[in-house]
Amino acid sequence: MTDLIALLTFLAFTYAAAKPNAGLKTWSRFSKLPYPGDQAFLYDTFPEDFIWAVGTAAYQVEGAFEKDGKGLSIWDTFTRGGNRMATGDVGSDSYHNIHADIRAIRQLGVSHYRFSLSWSRIFPNGTRGSYNKIGTNYYRTLIKRLKEIRVQPVVTLYHWDLPDHLQQSLGGWSNPELVEIFKDYADFCFHTFGDDVKYWITIDNPFVVARLGYGTGVVAPGIKNDPDLPFRVGHNLLKAHAAAWHLYDRHYRPRQHGKLSMALASHWITPSRTRLESLRECQCSLDHVLGWFARPLFTDGDYPACMKARLGSRLPSFTQEEREQVRGTADFFALSHGAALSFQLINDSLKFGQQEILDLRMLLYWVNAEYDRPPIFVVQSGWYSRGNTKTEDPKHMYYLKRFIAEALKSFIIDGVNVIGYTAWSLIDGFEWHREYGIRQGLYYVDFNTPDMKREPKTSATFYRNVIQRNGFPELPENRPVQGVFPCDFAWGVSANSIQVESTPSQFTDPSVYRWNVNNGELMKLEGFSSPPLRRNPHCADYATIRQQVEEIRQIGVNHFHFSLNWSALVPSGDVAHPNTTLLGYYRCFSRQLLQANVTPVVTLWHHTRQRSSLPAPLDAANKWLNRDTPKAFADYAKLCYREMGDYVKIWITLNEPNDEVVSYEEAHQMLRAHALAWHAYDRKFRHLQGGKVSLALHMDWVEPAFSFSREDVEPAKRVLDFFVGWFAEPIFGSGDYPVGMRSWLRQLNSLDLPVFNEVDRQLVKGTYDFFAISHFTTKLVTHAKEDSYTYTAMLEVQHMIDTTWIMSPILSPVVPWGLRKALNWVKEHYSDVPVYVMANGVQEDPARFKDSLRVYYLYNYINEALKAHTLDGVNLKGYFAYALSDQRDPGYGLYGQVHEEVFDKASLSNYRNIIHHNGFPIQGAEPQQCPSLPQPCLGCHVLTKSPVVGFLTLVGSGVLITLGLIIYYSSKRHKECY
Repeated sequence: MTDLIALLTFLAFTYAAAKPNAGLKTWSRFSKLPYPGDQAFLYDTFPEDFIWAVGTAAYQVEGAFEKDGKGLSIWDTFTRGGNRMATGDVGSDSYHNIHADIRAIRQLGVSHYRFSLSWSRIFPNGTRGSYNKIGTNYYRTLIKRLKEIRVQPVVTLYHWDLPDHLQQSLGGWSNPELVEIFKDYADFCFHTFGDDVKYWITIDNPFVVARLGYGTGVVAPGIKNDPDLPFRVGHNLLKAHAAAWHLYDRHYRPRQHGKLSMALASHWITPSRTRLESLRECQCSLDHVLGWFARPLFTDGDYPACMKARLGSRLPSFTQEEREQVRGTADFFALSHGAALSFQLINDSLKFGQQEILDLRMLLYWVNAEYDRPPIFVVQSGWYSRGNTKTEDPKHMYYLKRFIAEALKSFIIDGVNVIGYTAWSLIDGFEWHREYGIRQGLYYVDFNTPDMKREPKTSATFYRNVIQRNGFPELPENRPVQGVFPCDFAWGVSANSIQVESTPSQFTDPSVYRWNVNNGELMKLEGFSSPPLRRNPHCADYATIRQQVEEIRQIGVNHFHFSLNWSALVPSGDVAHPNTTLLGYYRCFSRQLLQANVTPVVTLWHHTRQRSSLPAPLDAANKWLNRDTPKAFADYAKLCYREMGDYVKIWITLNEPNDEVVSYEEAHQMLRAHALAWHAYDRKFRHLQGGKVSLALHMDWVEPAFSFSREDVEPAKRVLDFFVGWFAEPIFGSGDYPVGMRSWLRQLNSLDLPVFNEVDRQLVKGTYDFFAISHFTTKLVTHAKEDSYTYTAMLEVQHMIDTTWIMSPILSPVVPWGLRKALNWVKEHYSDVPVYVMANGVQEDPARFKDSLRVYYLYNYINEALKAHTLDGVNLKGYFAYALSDQRDPGYGLYGQVHEEVFDKASLSNYRNIIHHNGFPIQGAEPQQCPSLPQPCLGCHVLTKSPVVGFLTLVGSGVLITLGLIIYYSSKRHKECY
């Protein structure tokens, strides 16, 4: 009867458990999630009973390796062999610094502290007969102090530091005798500490112990002669864990009510191809690392089929009784993830040709699916900093943010039962095979001070804040705003340039055709031709203008921003000899825009790194360093004002000149050029044309990496001074370069920044009608130098990104709130100046019809612009999406082009919808009442002093012959013919 009950229980468990390889659906599931919305940061919180923990391992931090009767561990021996340079003899000296560790734990505000017991400190030779009371009392004291600050211990029995005596006398974990020895050690620990411990970890990361300790020899005990030994070691580790679990379950759980598991670590891997074979290889890779131990514990007491198929007899087998003994011996899934395993310890041979990536969320989902929804406690997670990093550890902090955010998404969105998170580690220590070359602590340890002084790093401050808020609660500034822009808001689209047609393409065919009225066929009449046209070209003759204007009109914008080509318009540099054909084309283009109710916004000179776009004589004569260039630019500007000013009411003199490749002297001359052009318009054209003139600056936002640190606020201000204030302050502010810019360069003993004489100061200051910016992304800066990020020595700043940000295909962060901050910077520095966002967009695969990233980008950036206007009082006058078409601005267009075929992308209709509603109106609110604009009459101008095309049809024998007749009207102004 007992055997029958056991069999039924086994069958019930097997039936209820997840199907084999249930985790295989993970890759498909995540590939189908909405992009990029699913990658957006999730503002939400964890459950009230969520476990917030921090952890350490005994050998890494305790030190006192021979103090008070402690025996040697395999790490004490291992670090003294070979070519190793350092040991953990002292570590962080936690043995003598309980008070300092407790203070750090209390400051963090965690609910749990994970630490490991040093087996050889309790049993110096590994067995009960060598019991060391003083060593045991160290842990009693630690647990007592934790209880005093209301922090629960999470105790690991074995974290890689086997008593060396057991290794030397028995061969360590290769010997099955260790199963009973470990069980007895666990029995002592349960009995001694169990009344105060509710979470136990038997063995940490058995993969590292087995494969790297007894296979590759990377860690202690450093054995690497027998390729099959790791599998025998893993077998013994599983049986030792199971023995300890059953012991606790039978004798201690009824009284102590604790939970027990084995900490399993894993990487994450993604298929190199989309084929099913690649997915199976990914599954097999996880099986060889995580499934090796997880499947026996959580599924059926046996190894994964993939391992058994590939390893054959090399992999030990369980008897039926052993399978029953191992299966189900975990009360929760204890998961380790991070730098300790990913990218460092996984051999390429275990990737099976696939690609390893860092993704805790997908790993959590896989575990949840593969092992039938166990409660998952992340018992180790974190990153590391270089060994020379002190209290500023931005990389560690942002990876910590990323991992916690992924755990939150896993819980909230994916429904994974994540019960806790453990940041690794509390303090810097001895980092195993990396020795002291990296630091993983939230607290910096000064190893050169007698008391191993601990100081909180920025990652500790961040983690404390997350714990206090129980995650990332949504704040008002994180929520989308509802509302509309003013009725006169300028909705636009920008393009770096437009398509130019050198000769008209309309009415160029002199042939005569006949049309068969029966079948619609048009047939050319050989030997007949129409007389040559004796007239000047007309704007309607340019097919490219009609096509581009129609594309712009279809978007629904009321403004279009494009750039002229100075070098093509005035190739000789002499405005007395312009390219009249091109000038006429630009004039026609602007005129046709107006007739479509689209206001032209024209840039005179667009800075690019690829070419100067200056007329050849100026390009050859030192470019912008030539003091004659500003005057030449002003002359060119006057030409454009004169010839196009009737149609153009918004002018940009210089577009994005504030490039880091531009020298200070070049910038000085550019400022003079802009000022001369502005004054020329102000004196000679404004009263006639009524337009506005300014320049457009590139202004990506710069955010302090540590927003709570003044030491990073100053570098962020410095970067903005050097890249935005550089051009803005002389024009919109004091008439001189920013004070911070001058003082910093003076501090560096640099004399590179020119000095404005009084004439130039008065020339430049106030030469604006509005403030125009191009904004695309946001970056972080910190004063803390880390090797892996771009460091600008001159400004003494480190550039970096938040690893939780959405990234475009060219790795440009998508950070909508950066636009709001940039607009507020303009308001704070230059008060109520009118502001235009003259270009805002993101690059995406040009072949994507459904450009989901751009849809997300435009919606959220425009929403942040609305916040700046309605909530912050920024005098925002217009917003221009960048760009019109992939043809001119590859990857940025609202229109795509494949094999000469132009198509609307999804972002176009989304942008048009926002424009149609003038923003994001409140649902159910009264519609915004705006004065109606006159509707364009695209054909009306034909009947007013313009040529009219008529058709004369002759009918005979069922055939129609159509002749075109052109009737001319005189024009009072020559330019009307263009």
